[in-house]
Amino acid sequence: MSEQRKGPGKAGAGTAFRFVLLLGIVSFFADFAYEGARSVTGPFLAVLGASGAVVGVVAGLGELLGYGLRLVSGPLSDRTKKFWPIAIFGYVIQMASVPLLALAGSWPMAALLILTERMGKAVRNPPRDVMLSHASQEIGLGLGFGIHEAMDQAGAMLGPLAVAGILYWRGDYRHAFAMLLVPALLTLAILLAARLLYPKPEHLESQKPAAREGGFSRLFWVYLAGAALVAAGFADFQLIAFHFQKAEAFPNLWIPIIYSIAMAVSGAGSLIFGRLYDRFGIGVLIPLTLVSALFAPLVFLGGFRAAVVGAGLWGLGMGVHESIIPAAVAPMVPAERRSSAYGLFTAAYGIAWFLGSAAMGVLYDISIPAVVIFSVALELAALPIFIRVRSLSRRQAQGL
Repeated sequence: MSEQRKGPGKAGAGTAFRFVLLLGIVSFFADFAYEGARSVTGPFLAVLGASGAVVGVVAGLGELLGYGLRLVSGPLSDRTKKFWPIAIFGYVIQMASVPLLALAGSWPMAALLILTERMGKAVRNPPRDVMLSHASQEIGLGLGFGIHEAMDQAGAMLGPLAVAGILYWRGDYRHAFAMLLVPALLTLAILLAARLLYPKPEHLESQKPAAREGGFSRLFWVYLAGAALVAAGFADFQLIAFHFQKAEAFPNLWIPIIYSIAMAVSGAGSLIFGRLYDRFGIGVLIPLTLVSALFAPLVFLGGFRAAVVGAGLWGLGMGVHESIIPAAVAPMVPAERRSSAYGLFTAAYGIAWFLGSAAMGVLYDISIPAVVIFSVALELAALPIFIRVRSLSRRQAQGL
């Protein structure tokens, strides 16, 4: 029986919290499955005979598809209002792609499944984020997105560790992919249960802003510019791990452990930062961006201890990226266009991340200090934009 008995906008904070928690459980198992797979897809492609260039192209193209296709799924969700069907369709595609890797007999087939998994994520994210925003309005946008991201990152931390355990036990990638069928099926089962319990998540939001005509506000576009700079200056952990291995500063066994530490910091930080956002507003991005920018000199120029601290700051930045940054979008745009806004925002954000990561990869072969300068400079360049966003946000709240 559905929990939404009270009609539009009258579900209450308790019901909204349970919905956020249920979506968080979905994301926990989803990330357990696909992040577990992504932790070994590079070596798996190599075993199947792919070259380094192929691995790089597949990874880059996957991220572009994973973010770029949100420009389609976001507006489609807005026009049709079919948030659940579109989200479920995306999850089915993504979760089916992971265990099917166990059957891939060649690198082109494995590459196709890797790309399909990214496409599934692109389809399901905008409508899911809109449903999450409706519920989070009742308990605090920062808290809602923070809870979701904390559970998301818990799955992202445990999935790769489980895959490592399976590899230690069986020594075969195909067994690892096959075992990921379990969390994939749990993801879909819990998702369908959420659909039955909460058929109209938009009714969880008690006070919707008045409809506004026209395009997105100046505040949204300025904020997107600042977020894009932050994304472009944030190095992928793949590059960080590559540096750790090449520098030989410590045994390679420590690399996944350091990654797990970063994910733990990210998950815990999401909850803390979300509450800070609910209390102090968009201005909390300013000191958090400044502190997280310090990860680059620590991981690329320091020794073991500096690398651990730097990875922690990198995880802190991930927590900011996945909790505050998306939470802040919801109040900037009309409720009826949130899916389009999230699709546009995350697409631009992801493309900026990809371009920045590509630039840092090229710079790394030339000069490691140049990577650090590039990263820190872009992160700091976002600060005056976030200061402007804080000012515009206050004026919007005052109706000026």
